[in-house]
Amino acid sequence: MRLRSLRNPAERSREAILEAESTLIEQYGDLARLAHVVLPDSLGRHRRVLLAHSVVQRALRTAHPPRFPPTVPPPRQENPERAALKRSYLVTVVRDALAHGRRPTGWPARLAPPRALVPRLPLVLGLRLFPRSGSADELRFAQALSGLSAPARAAFMLRLHGMPDDTAAHVLAQAGVDDPADAVREAHVVAAEARLGASALQEFDACALQASPTDLLRRRRRTRAGAGAVAALALLAMGAVLTSPTDHRASQPVLRSGATGPVLEAGDLTRAPAGLWDDTSRVDFTAWPARGSRVEDKDLLARALRTWTRPPLGTRVTAARGTSILPPVSAPQLLYSGDVQGQAVVLFYDGQRLARYTERVSSDRSPAAASRMTRSLAVARVDDADVTTAAAVALASGPAGVRYLIAPWIAEAKTRDLLHPDTPARPLDVSREGVTRPVPVLSPGGGCAGGPVLQLRSSERIAERHAFLLAGVGELSPVHLTYTPLPGHGTPPARQPREATGPAALLAWSRHACALGELRGTGVRAVNAWDFAEQDLPDGGGHAVWACARTSTWRGPGEATVTLRTSRDTPDAPALVISREQSTAVCSRFGQHVASATGWRSPKGRWYVLAAGSRAVTALTVDGTVSTHRPGRTLSVPAPPHPNVTVRADLVTGAHLRGLVPSARR
Repeated sequence: MRLRSLRNPAERSREAILEAESTLIEQYGDLARLAHVVLPDSLGRHRRVLLAHSVVQRALRTAHPPRFPPTVPPPRQENPERAALKRSYLVTVVRDALAHGRRPTGWPARLAPPRALVPRLPLVLGLRLFPRSGSADELRFAQALSGLSAPARAAFMLRLHGMPDDTAAHVLAQAGVDDPADAVREAHVVAAEARLGASALQEFDACALQASPTDLLRRRRRTRAGAGAVAALALLAMGAVLTSPTDHRASQPVLRSGATGPVLEAGDLTRAPAGLWDDTSRVDFTAWPARGSRVEDKDLLARALRTWTRPPLGTRVTAARGTSILPPVSAPQLLYSGDVQGQAVVLFYDGQRLARYTERVSSDRSPAAASRMTRSLAVARVDDADVTTAAAVALASGPAGVRYLIAPWIAEAKTRDLLHPDTPARPLDVSREGVTRPVPVLSPGGGCAGGPVLQLRSSERIAERHAFLLAGVGELSPVHLTYTPLPGHGTPPARQPREATGPAALLAWSRHACALGELRGTGVRAVNAWDFAEQDLPDGGGHAVWACARTSTWRGPGEATVTLRTSRDTPDAPALVISREQSTAVCSRFGQHVASATGWRSPKGRWYVLAAGSRAVTALTVDGTVSTHRPGRTLSVPAPPHPNVTVRADLVTGAHLRGLVPSARR
């Protein structure tokens, strides 16, 4: 006997639409970059950016998961339906971007292609938008990409985000490419020549834009010419209103796109008991009590809820990368409501996301003043948060730094500077409500004057002597910093990441601290610094340590950056970046082997190729400017200046490992 679903078709359809939109938003940035690269550069930078967003936004209406051949599942498999939906967006975006410049048979050459003649959203008036300019290497990389065919550019981007060649070819075939295998081979050539990989994406980031005005003088003349027409239309509209029947129905609010949700009231909010964290096995945001001086201010809570469910016009809404801005499906949990640095701040948690509502504090509490109030809403994913990643949330920021709301299970709060590992941590003042004094944040780029981080210690009721580091990078949740020592160092043996509070961990992080500022806006959850190999350098070059910094995001994908630091470097010198790979499992628990190689110049001016592998490596093979095969986990061989090499490693299991590709020639 078949049982019917208790949910009606309309409810199932609405859930499917919400799931489709959430999936699109999660990968929106990557899809926009993909469309921007595939579209012809002859469109011009402004039009190309807008068309890239149009292609991605139109993909929602045609999202139908295609059929793909069965493959061996990875160790950690996501929902098959969601994975198929993500793949369908890739197919749709590639197909529409490739089809933009196509002309039907017999179409006049002097006319633009048919798709270019159809108006599309988004529309921008009075501004020209374009991606930020990259470095000289990135410009050369962009020129190399422009020489590829559009299918090959699509193949390059698919491979860049970790897709195997056969899967990329299948996506291209689904998108209508005649010879997908040839496109993949063409992309391989540029990838080998450019050797910049994912680090050279700034030129194509259609979501990080600069703006400049259009011709202001011409706009002024057009404005004067149209003023008379606007006035005439206004008079006609007034006459129509005066002569039309009166409509006594209340006007409906104008909602932002996608901002529809259930009607929630302040009384619907859930609140955790004050001591729940001490009596539960789930130590995360669900154990946070409602704190703050305005937890009973129903008007403030109601405004915050309405802003999340139906943002008024003029509300500044921001979301961390991969985070849906859809309203909560049920009443969220209240974590905080109070005044911080001249602003009213309300913090919600819906089981998957944090939402921080902010408005300027005013003595005028009238409805008219509330309608003119400056509001902002920030939303960020925090699914599967734990005792460390749910330990602090940024409430407000100012010139002096960020004020954090500390978890109730934190017994001690301190700050320290990663650039000075020998300097003890300093106590951090925390109010009775759990709000800290301002803590400086890491520089988003450029100079690196300091590496301020939080050093928190959990209550002994949670874990005995458990201290950990959190680094604020300008998002709601600070980043959890961990460390994995060299093989044979530390107790217990170095197999899993541990808290980065010991002397060796602090010394390692002093060389990685300046890179943390680059994580702003990327939705990073944690970074682990793994010292995987060490070697003595020739010509009195001192001692070198190879490290892999693994960046893990809330949405899943991560990045691996291999660095090299030597004993001859100054203590505050950033580690030398050897290679970087995005959307990879390398240096995680699902990719526990790594190998890398680079050119290095000794203090005597002689060049060498250095290579190293992790614990399970038994031999290294270097190809390129220098070719050699050596047993062991490290090697150094003489080489001509600026050698260009790749490395392969043999593992104790008998398998072979491809080393990470160097970021650039050195």
